[in-house]
Amino acid sequence: MLLRRLRHVMADGGDKQMRLNRTVELIAASMNAAVCSVYLRRGNDALELCATEGLNPEAVHNTVLRFGEGLVGDIAQHKRSLNLSDAPSHPRFAYRPETGEDPFKSFVGVPILRGGDVTGVLVVQNSTERLFVDEEVEALQTVAMVLSEMLTATGEGLADEDVAPDAPRVFHGIGHNDGIAMGHVVLHEPRVEVTKLISDDTEEEGRRLSSAIYKLRRNVDKMLATEDVSHAGEHLAVLETYRMFANDRGWLRRIQDAVRSGLTAEAAVERVNNAMRARLSRHRDSYLRDRMHDFEDLSNRLLRILTGRAQLASEDKLPRDAIIMARTMGPADLLDYDRRKIRGLVLEEAAMGAHVTIVARALNIPLVGDLRGIVASARDGHEIIVDADQGEVHLNPASDIIDAYSNRARLQARRQKRYARIKHLPAVTRDGVDIQLNMNAGLMVDVENLQESGAQDIGLFRTELQFMVAARMPRETEQLAVYKNVLNAVGERDVVFRTLDIGGDKVLPYLRTRPEENPAMGWRAMRMALDRPGLVRHQLRALLKAAAGRQLSIMFPLITTVEEFERSRDLLLKEQDRLRKFGHEVPSNLRIGTMLEVPALVWQLDRLLPQLDFLSIGTNDLMQFFFASDRGNPMTGDRYDILSLPSLRLLSHVREMCEKYEVPVSLCGELGGRPLEAMTLLGLGFRSFSLPSATVGPVKRMVRSANYERLKTAVGDALASSSEDLRGQLKAIADAQGVKL
Repeated sequence: MLLRRLRHVMADGGDKQMRLNRTVELIAASMNAAVCSVYLRRGNDALELCATEGLNPEAVHNTVLRFGEGLVGDIAQHKRSLNLSDAPSHPRFAYRPETGEDPFKSFVGVPILRGGDVTGVLVVQNSTERLFVDEEVEALQTVAMVLSEMLTATGEGLADEDVAPDAPRVFHGIGHNDGIAMGHVVLHEPRVEVTKLISDDTEEEGRRLSSAIYKLRRNVDKMLATEDVSHAGEHLAVLETYRMFANDRGWLRRIQDAVRSGLTAEAAVERVNNAMRARLSRHRDSYLRDRMHDFEDLSNRLLRILTGRAQLASEDKLPRDAIIMARTMGPADLLDYDRRKIRGLVLEEAAMGAHVTIVARALNIPLVGDLRGIVASARDGHEIIVDADQGEVHLNPASDIIDAYSNRARLQARRQKRYARIKHLPAVTRDGVDIQLNMNAGLMVDVENLQESGAQDIGLFRTELQFMVAARMPRETEQLAVYKNVLNAVGERDVVFRTLDIGGDKVLPYLRTRPEENPAMGWRAMRMALDRPGLVRHQLRALLKAAAGRQLSIMFPLITTVEEFERSRDLLLKEQDRLRKFGHEVPSNLRIGTMLEVPALVWQLDRLLPQLDFLSIGTNDLMQFFFASDRGNPMTGDRYDILSLPSLRLLSHVREMCEKYEVPVSLCGELGGRPLEAMTLLGLGFRSFSLPSATVGPVKRMVRSANYERLKTAVGDALASSSEDLRGQLKAIADAQGVKL
């Protein structure tokens, strides 16, 4: 009945303030409450009392609370409801004498949400001390959703900055996949504006919802059944997770309950989506926060089916220089686009572990995320520049910015052509020394690019990505299929598989662990695997089966002691013996190595190296621990120069020890992917590198321009000089010897 009365208020013309006043009167009367108040957001962090029934009318437009201030500010800050029997005794209560709220004890407040963002707070109060029952709180949440739509329709609420629509603007975010892209905005607008909120026939709305849910599930099943290669491999695991969400009973039940409360099917989906978004966005678990995007994507697809607008923007004709822009996006929507025409991707919200981020990296699409407000500022067809290297997006850039980036793009294009001319040539120095340039990989898309990259082998295959995009632990048969595909794709070339490296910033949705103060140095990688051997045992078995009759190279991550390596190796050898016992063919040649990422292991190399077939130096973690400098922290990540005396002496010592024990050693990490750094490592005597595919070309060009022996002499002299500006000295060596950087 209240919803129907609110519909009449919304339909009436007239003054906005009168409609707000009538709204709070209706809510107070319906809920038998002494007070009903509406606070609306003003600016970034202020809430203004805009209408009230029961408080002092003179406080309207005069009482303002900041986000986090008082009970109302707490609701807005945390996007959650508060239900209190004695509000003044709450530690967050902020007394405002002008409101005259002294007599009121019981309090319930709910956020007014729009697209998951807080646009206001709706409050009901009474003089008696009592907790409002759950049904009353849920009813108020439904009213808040209707009120949100009413405020949007009337233009009341949060005002945007007074900026001309076509004015040049720069947005700063986080680059999640490197690259620079120039093109035109294509707004990914799956969101359907819900215009009819209150139903005339609850049973009919329930039938419409059931039919739409059936179609949604059919659509997801169809995506999974497609033979399009775009959905193969890791993408299939992403979509399997997507199907799991589409069948989530809790999500569907909440929508059905909202329909029974009197909302239309569309409004019910919108209400549950807003509530889910608010709840997950404040969750401490990063995995759950990332899953918010998958639920929102499904909600938008369900809305399109309900409104008969199932055709996606991605199915329309795209320009050839499309920059896809969205507030958020699920992986399925990205896969719907013609990726040959996508230059870049811009998301208001994106996390490194989100499914859409993983897929974008697999497709090598430059991606910038964490750009608040950019979607509201953009229009289809606007010129845009995406600089994922710097984490910047230029919307409607000025002509001088366009010229500068055009020059960079042309320079990059010329460089790429130069690299393309040498990609099939050997990495040999001018004095005839062969240098091994391998590639890092983790997805089938990477493996398929091996030939084009100019690399020789795959020096690091990160097996954890298959686990990270799945909703459950991949079965042994599923792992076996992936590893077979990788080995078949590379043919006679070698692949070094790194066993499961999870923990730290690599979170598995189905593996709950305790929060850690320093996760990078905590329970992760082989530490976790040795404590829970089941995690890695099936993986080792799958790898051994996949490489039956051929060479298999396996290395273990984050080994800290020789004993840890021996226990890890024994796990592998026991699985090989088990397969032999049951008549399975095993690899014809099993090579076992480890990554060197912990400085403590450097001083155990005399015991470790005689047991290894190869060693790979993981420079990213090794240098992070060596300098006690978190590489993910902008305050410390660039504090120490890798090309400094301590780090180069450490690496030189490791190389000398490997030479002494005749164990092949390779540099693996971003350090070897930069030409100056790679030249320095070459001068230290390293002759094997495993690099990101995009850096193989520049490093190969450097190698082919260098003289190995002359470089070793010059770098050795530089280290002996103990110069404070070693980087400058190394650049001078490159210039003097004509090394192309």
